[in-house]
Formats: sequence, structure tokens, C-alpha cells
Amino acid sequence: MGGGSAGWLVAAILAADHPADGPQGLQVTLVESPDVPIIGVGEGTWPTMRDTLRRIGVSESDFMRECDAAFKQGSRFNRWVSGAADDVYFHPFVLPQGYGDANLAERWQDAHAHVPFADLTSFQPHLCVHGKAPKQASTPEFAAVANYGYHLDAGKFARFLRQHCVEKLGVRHVLDHVVAVQAAPNGDIAALQGATQGALAGDLFIDCTGLQARLLGQHFDVPLLPQKHVLFNDCALAVQVPYPAEDSPIASQTSSTAQRNGWIWDIGLPTRRGIGHVYSSAHCSDDEAERDLRQYLAASGGPADISPRKLTFEPGYRARFWHRNCMAIGLSAGFIEPLEASALALVELSANMLSEEMPATHGTMELAARRFNDAFRYRWERVIDFLKLHYVLSKRSDSPYWSDHRESVPAGLRDMLALWRHRQPSRHDFGRADEVFPSASWQYILYGMGFHSAPGGGIRRRDNAQAADNYFREAASLTQRMLAALPTNRELLDHIRRHGLPTI
Repeated sequence: MGGGSAGWLVAAILAADHPADGPQGLQVTLVESPDVPIIGVGEGTWPTMRDTLRRIGVSESDFMRECDAAFKQGSRFNRWVSGAADDVYFHPFVLPQGYGDANLAERWQDAHAHVPFADLTSFQPHLCVHGKAPKQASTPEFAAVANYGYHLDAGKFARFLRQHCVEKLGVRHVLDHVVAVQAAPNGDIAALQGATQGALAGDLFIDCTGLQARLLGQHFDVPLLPQKHVLFNDCALAVQVPYPAEDSPIASQTSSTAQRNGWIWDIGLPTRRGIGHVYSSAHCSDDEAERDLRQYLAASGGPADISPRKLTFEPGYRARFWHRNCMAIGLSAGFIEPLEASALALVELSANMLSEEMPATHGTMELAARRFNDAFRYRWERVIDFLKLHYVLSKRSDSPYWSDHRESVPAGLRDMLALWRHRQPSRHDFGRADEVFPSASWQYILYGMGFHSAPGGGIRRRDNAQAADNYFREAASLTQRMLAALPTNRELLDHIRRHGLPTI
């Protein structure tokens, strides 16, 4: 129930993995109301989206043309540490060169701390600074020279997926407004009652109704566990900004610029920029937030005559994500804030686990639900810890917003920071094979924000300095080769629009 990016992504993954005409196939039906608009703001994805699109059988060239998509190679953080103009660091999508084979952080700290950690250990921040694409025109669809995800128009993405689901994957699309939920005698959902098409029966109901959570939240009364005491942001002002010229550069990363009471995202699509100010209503008014947004736009060449769209949300996640024969995926399962663009990635992870562990019978559904709830409770907690890390490490003191963040650290994150005072984060610090954020991502944020790990902890190999320096040289060599060989983001996107990419 519910379209948008979440609903159609889930439908596509399930229908592609369990074709209706196969021996163990599923009939997937998506019902969406013609009267309820999608939010349509989330414009950033992770590299996992490449695997998802390939898995459901779409053309990357068609996707990029139809969804106004651009390449994303990571995130750039401006003014998060001190607030100064030169306060910049990157969280790229590629691992540091030699990651896991040498203690890069220790050697960086001992001998190269004057260079930003990501700039020394990875070629990708340099590609972003120069606006380079992550591949060449001859690189096949979904293949990469540098790891990448996408920026996209969420409304166009939902329409693109809908067409593919209906025409290629056999998804049944019902356009109707659900007026009631029919309960079965055992307490499950038996059917959704449409205003014009009557009852829509099913075995498993997936709630993709956004912040309303019509099924899991409203019908089953599964509560939202609020997280505003940890991450304060609950409002956003969003605008779409045209480029000053048709050949204006397209950013290769999401830019996040800290403000007194929040931060501003800046995302480059082929035809426009998506910009928005995320902020805490407890720390500033809407007028103050809009003033800061206007100042940012003026400084970055944006128009003065804007009418921002206001969005509000309650940061939190459901106490359970799967209850009886109903599960929530997308905003109905929870939302924290758009920092690090985890929303669509959690949709992908949820749909993938459901598809892989789809209960064969009603009798095994309770077991599948327990496993799913355990996995995603852990994932939401790790997302919260990772996002909070950005605020905890800030040294900004220009408003109570930042000092309040430093006073509200989750216990788990506090323990990890105590450990990391004596050694760098490693893959052993996280208990799951498929972590939402790998240990390398934690290192990029920690050391990008100036965190210091005292020497003496962890394994100390005699050849570590030499091995690490060799990897730093490899990263520098790759940087020069790639800068010379790769087109700009704009050049490659123009080529794709005219000619497409090769297919394997």
C-alpha cells in the first residue's frame, strides 16, 4: 500500500525475484491513492542502488535519462568542525587505498595529519573537487571506475519504476483510495477496502504509506520510538534551483553545509539543484531557518525569489517493523534525518531481506518477522549512532544546538568513542556482516573531523609505516591517472543523454 520510491522499489524487487509466472511465484499488487501525493524529496542513493537497478532489469541509460539522474561519489561536509570557510572534509564511496592491510589512520596521524585523511588515503575526493564522473563513456552500464551511487528526481524515479513494474515485471497496479482495513478473525489483515474497486485481499501487506503509516501505525497501533532527544532536526525547507547556464558544472557529491541550527543539503541534477535546510524547531524559528537558507543561496549563486516548501517529521523508528502479516518499509518504518542519505538504502535492505526470507507458509511468518525485527532494530540503532557522530565531534560553539548535541550521546556511541581514543575503528567493532555503515565510513568521519586516536592500541606491525606510505603513494598515483582520464560529470551525462552507455 503506497507508491512513491519506497513502494515501487519494494514491488520491483519482490516481482523480479519471485516472478508471478514461476513455480514459486508471487502476485505483487500495489495500491496507491490518486489523492495522496508522494513527498518526493529524497534525491540521494548509495552504490547499492546500482545493484538494485541491475537486479530488477532496467537500463542504466534509460534510468538516468528518465529520472534526471546524476552520479554521486560521496558527501562533502562544509563547516561541520569549526564553522570556518576552510573547514571541509569528504566521506567518499571508495574504501581507503590498502584499507585492512595497513593501519592507515595511525600513519596518517603520525606523519601526514596536515593533509585531510580522505584526501591522503583515497583518490575520490579529488575527483569530486574537479567535478569528475566516476566512469568513462566506454564503461558499460552499472560498471564503475570509481564507486558511485546516484542523485535523482524522486517523483520521476517513482514513475519510472511504476512503468517498469507494470510493463515488465507483472505487478498489478490498483489506483484507488483505501477507506478501510478489513481484519481477519485471527487479527491479521484480510483485505484493504478500496473506495471504488472493493476489497483487495492478500497474504502479506507491506505498508509504504509514508509518515502516515496507515497499516502498521494506524491500524495495528505499533508506536514510533522517538529519537528527537538524540537527533534534534524535525523540519526542512526545500527548494529547486536552476543552473545559471546549460553547461554549468554538476557536483559529483552531496554537499552538506552546517548552519547555526542545522545544515543545508545541495544536490546537483542535470537540470537543476535540489537544496534544503534541515533544522531543529526547538532551536530556531521557521523565519530564522529561511533566512539562513536565503543567505546560502545568495552566496552560492542561487535566486533570491524563492518560496521554499516546508516539511516536518518526527525523528524515530517503529517499535516493530513486521507485525502479524503486515510490515512497514520506507518512511512508514521510520525516518531520522536526510544526513548521509540512508532512507532509500534502508528500503533496499528491507526489501532484500524480505525477498530472501519470504515465508513459504503462514506458519513461518512469525519466525520471519522476529528475524526481520531483530535485524532492523540493530540497523536503525547503528544509523542513529553514525549520524550522531557528525554532531558529537563538532567543535562549533555558535549556538546551543551544537553544545546540546554534544551533551546527548547514546551510550553505545560513547563506548565506541572511548575505545577509539586508543585505536582506530575496525571491522571487528561491528557485529553484523552486512553493516549499514562499514568501519571505513566511521574512519572517514572521525578523522575528517579531527578525532585523535592515541598511539599504543591495536596491532603494531614493524612495517606499518612503510606499507601505509606505499598505499598513500598508490592513492596519489591513481588520482593523477583518473583526473587525466575521466570526463566531467556534465560531459558524461550529456553523452548518456545523446548516446547511452554500452551494455554487457
